[in-house]
Amino acid sequence: MTRCAYILATGSYAPAQVVPNAVFDARFGEPIDEWLQANVGIRERHYLAAGETTSDMAVAAARQALERAGLDAADLDLIIVATDTPDYLSPATASVVQAKLGARRAGTFDLNAACAGWVTALNQAALMMAADADYRHVLVVGSYGMSRFLDPQDKYTATLFADGAGAVILAAGDRPGFLAGKLQAVGEFHDAMGIYTGGAFRPCTPETLAVFGPPKVQFVRKFPREFNAAYWPALIEATLSKAKLALDDVDWFLFTQINLRTIEVVMERLGQPITKTHWVMDKWGYTGSACLPMALDDLAMTRRGLEPGQIIVFCASGGGIALAASAWRWV
Repeated sequence: MTRCAYILATGSYAPAQVVPNAVFDARFGEPIDEWLQANVGIRERHYLAAGETTSDMAVAAARQALERAGLDAADLDLIIVATDTPDYLSPATASVVQAKLGARRAGTFDLNAACAGWVTALNQAALMMAADADYRHVLVVGSYGMSRFLDPQDKYTATLFADGAGAVILAAGDRPGFLAGKLQAVGEFHDAMGIYTGGAFRPCTPETLAVFGPPKVQFVRKFPREFNAAYWPALIEATLSKAKLALDDVDWFLFTQINLRTIEVVMERLGQPITKTHWVMDKWGYTGSACLPMALDDLAMTRRGLEPGQIIVFCASGGGIALAASAWRWV
């Protein structure tokens, strides 16, 4: 029997603290709310509470997914956490999640491909499950606590980034869930956007902190304006070619939730109706590696729903610039 990974259940979590756009109108003395809604699609976002961590959000999303799957944490064979805002620089946040869930049997590792991390992890998990019978149930979580790394006076980052987590439970069987995946990167932009203090490149010494301040996310130099609109269609088409599918075969296209206007442009370039996509940045802001599983969970749980046999394509990009796409059949 050919082993194949399929999505058994989903879960998500958004912290309780809601931050509407109006907060930034007052902070910056400009009509930020009007601009964000018109140009990006964000109305509000959620921030971690003072005592909350990236692992706490991952655990909350994971517990919801486990409950919907009818599984216990002890049933998990592997936990992958996709994040670039880990609890610690080391060890892996996935190990923290394992301990908090009580998933004693599960192996653990983190995956950092910035905002493309969850789709990258999803591909990796599916390939591992196909190759190794030890992996029957795998938890793949995207968790993002970027509010901890914001400069509140930086208009370009403080208004965009948010916190949240999304999870899927993958199961192995003969049902064809995973169809194809593809990774890509444009590494010359590795120094354009990210958190550049705190690692080996710029450690948190007193001297470094005096010059650069604490670790914070920042845009250092500009990306090409239409980067996502230029790269996403080709990446999707290459992934579908591997799966021997056409664009019209796809029922849902889910993208990195950074800009609704970009998603609209990409859907037009793909020749697909906007009704074939789903977005959540309006209510949750930009949650990086968590945004795609959060969008999937929202789609699965809303009245729009997902039907067995439907084809879903995930397409993500993030700092690096890392890109990933993945095609799945909903079972």
